[in-house]
Amino acid sequence: MIERSAGILLHPTSLPGEFGIGDLGENAFKFIDFLTSAGQTLWQVFPLGPTGYGDSPYQCFSAFAGNALLISPQILAEDGYLDKSDLTGTPEFDPCKVDFGLVIEYKLKLFNKAFSNFKKNNSKHETEFKTFCESNRDWLDDYALFMAAKDFHGGNSWTQWSADIKSRKGDALKEWTEKLSHGVAYQKFLQFNFLKQWKSVRKYAHSKNIKIIGDLPIFIAYDSADLWANKHLFTVNEKGNLEFVAGVPPDYFSETGQLWGNPLYKWNEMAKDDYLWWRKRISHLLEIVDVIRIDHFRGFDAYWEIPGDAKTAQSGRWVKAPGEKFFSTVMKYLGDVPIIAEDLGVITKSVEELRDKFNFPGIKILQFAFGKDMESKFLPHNHIKNCVVHTGSHDNDTTRAFFEKAKTDGTDIFEFAQKYLNYYGGNICQVLIKSAYASVANIVVIPMQDVLNLGSDARMNFPGTLGGNWTWRFTWDQISDDLAKQYKEMTLMFERPQKPREHVIIEVEES
Repeated sequence: MIERSAGILLHPTSLPGEFGIGDLGENAFKFIDFLTSAGQTLWQVFPLGPTGYGDSPYQCFSAFAGNALLISPQILAEDGYLDKSDLTGTPEFDPCKVDFGLVIEYKLKLFNKAFSNFKKNNSKHETEFKTFCESNRDWLDDYALFMAAKDFHGGNSWTQWSADIKSRKGDALKEWTEKLSHGVAYQKFLQFNFLKQWKSVRKYAHSKNIKIIGDLPIFIAYDSADLWANKHLFTVNEKGNLEFVAGVPPDYFSETGQLWGNPLYKWNEMAKDDYLWWRKRISHLLEIVDVIRIDHFRGFDAYWEIPGDAKTAQSGRWVKAPGEKFFSTVMKYLGDVPIIAEDLGVITKSVEELRDKFNFPGIKILQFAFGKDMESKFLPHNHIKNCVVHTGSHDNDTTRAFFEKAKTDGTDIFEFAQKYLNYYGGNICQVLIKSAYASVANIVVIPMQDVLNLGSDARMNFPGTLGGNWTWRFTWDQISDDLAKQYKEMTLMFERPQKPREHVIIEVEES
């Protein structure tokens, strides 16, 4: 069980910086300094993998690789791969939003130049690079070839590649690795720098007594190195066609359910080697984060299996997953893995039993306590110690926007929230955050948008929409001089972490 603590949810892409997207350079270290001054001991991020179409960190080309867009050009220059002059003349990026198209075009030029310089003179980092490639070859060789082949085939899905590399038959892997040797080495170079830079950030976080909560989506993307290299472990036939896909059944959100399209796992096949692929995935993730949040945890108890050719999720069925056996096996090999179970949505008794058997903390979203269906289990007075409390998630609107809409939509949501919180002023977001801190829950993590009390323009994701998501960034001038002090006082007042109490007074600023 994680000790009583507090943290902030912010994906690295949302950090400030001059290169169009947050990265692992000086602003990541500056953010850690802010966390420290604010009394925070947790930094939660989204999945850190390489994003594909739609830019979602929950649909990545690999469950093991890192997102190269997070590589800091400044550190590449410090490491000798770029000249400082290469960093001049940057495009006029929007400091508040990521333009992924423009960022990708700009950064790939820098990365190619850095790789070219590395090839000309790699003596300084040669041993370190070779060690990295060797120690990560279990996933790196397949990923690097996958990405190089994807580039060769114009960015198309692996299902549209040449027949031999698509099927990985015969000598295809060897022949294509040689044919695409430049692209393969380039991909390995990017991963080498991502992991080196990320580990430097994490090391600094640890020096400040800050743990990083990472994110593990239960399902992988169809267009991924994971599926291409391990078809026998997923619900595809020999040609790669989907036999069954993931989703959720019809509910009050959708009359036809949600058809996600991710391949499902062949759990019986995975059990033959004690879930080796999963153990490698979890073990690798624990090398870069300290705590793992499992997205869609209920899928380990039972999952909604939909025929691969279905047009909606209505024709699916519930299939039992090897939850207890799976986690017992993982713990046998890896020890007591620190896991947070994302247990939102329609949760059955068996899901709760699985979560509680392994003492995984679940999640409480405070906005859900005041929504149209008003789930009372999310109200602070119903919280338990072993849970994580958020005001909202990446799929929610910001808390300020949520209450602004509730105030005008004719429901009694806003009035109930005022009465419950005993607050009738103009900064209800901050008061809700204070109620989260006051909760008995051991862990409270607030999205940075709510820390800054921002409106809908700062929303991270609109579920079910493609494009325009995951773009929000903050700027340092949004952080007031006394913001860190205010949060430090809350951590002391509500004993996060639990220490001898200091007497403090918290004032709520009206907006």
